[in-house]
Amino acid sequence: MDVVSNLVYLLVLLAVGFAVRRLGLLDDAHTDRLTQFAFYVALPALVFTSTASQSLREVLEPRLVVGFWTVLLAAAAIGWVVHRRESSPAVRSVAVVQSYHCNLGFLGLPITAAAFGGVVTAKASLLFGIGALTQVPLTVAVLVFVNNADADLREELGGLFANPVLAALAVGLVCAALNVSVPGSLWTGLDAVAQLALPVALVVVGASLSLDEATVDPSTVGSVVALKMLVMPVIALATFSLLSADVSTTQAGVLMLAMPTAVSTFIYATELGGDANLASANVFATTVASAGTILAVLQFVG
Repeated sequence: MDVVSNLVYLLVLLAVGFAVRRLGLLDDAHTDRLTQFAFYVALPALVFTSTASQSLREVLEPRLVVGFWTVLLAAAAIGWVVHRRESSPAVRSVAVVQSYHCNLGFLGLPITAAAFGGVVTAKASLLFGIGALTQVPLTVAVLVFVNNADADLREELGGLFANPVLAALAVGLVCAALNVSVPGSLWTGLDAVAQLALPVALVVVGASLSLDEATVDPSTVGSVVALKMLVMPVIALATFSLLSADVSTTQAGVLMLAMPTAVSTFIYATELGGDANLASANVFATTVASAGTILAVLQFVG
């Protein structure tokens, strides 16, 4: 798909998910089933097929990892500076976390696969895995520290090691390293499932969006949107340029880091003392804004 087609596709499926949930055509049980299918089946299939078919030497690019960590930590630091004076710890923690925590799985990887495919998707899959091992611990630590939350960090982070995407990434990289040939019929089936990752993920994200009527500070939401959707992609582009990264590394890194705030941050905020209303508003606002900013990023790096 070209850039405009990607944008229209994204908007339509997000709108479909949002509409069917608001109309009551998609209840909690069905939304959970779609989420589980995306997380446990479609996304692992996409991660495996994108990595197992590539050269391991080309996928394991050190500048990809260094650039990702540099941008993530820089965005987190800027978010802390900008939001350090927020009125309450609950607001401050959410504003900081949602200024850097990207939706790498349900939006980043499928959109990258649809836009570029090939080795760019393989590198995005690697970032997805690295992001799961980096973003989640950082987000939990910030929320616990700022809110002085009573939480068992081992329990909060324990789910990472049962993440099916990480397992699929490990198997895919091993197959790439050993040049393992997957049987044609199995590969065809996995590829067909992988193709469902983007539409299902977009519908799930759309269905998860909600804008609580409770009052939130528009300036706080605006600053989160500006940091996440404008400042972070600019930092990403500058970082990968300074690292003299190749085209596929820059495309994967910048596009993945340009994704809106992950829906999971709302769950973490709710569990760890953050402002749930602000978290919901930020997820909604950054996701809506991403329709325009992702188009700009795709035009720039594509």
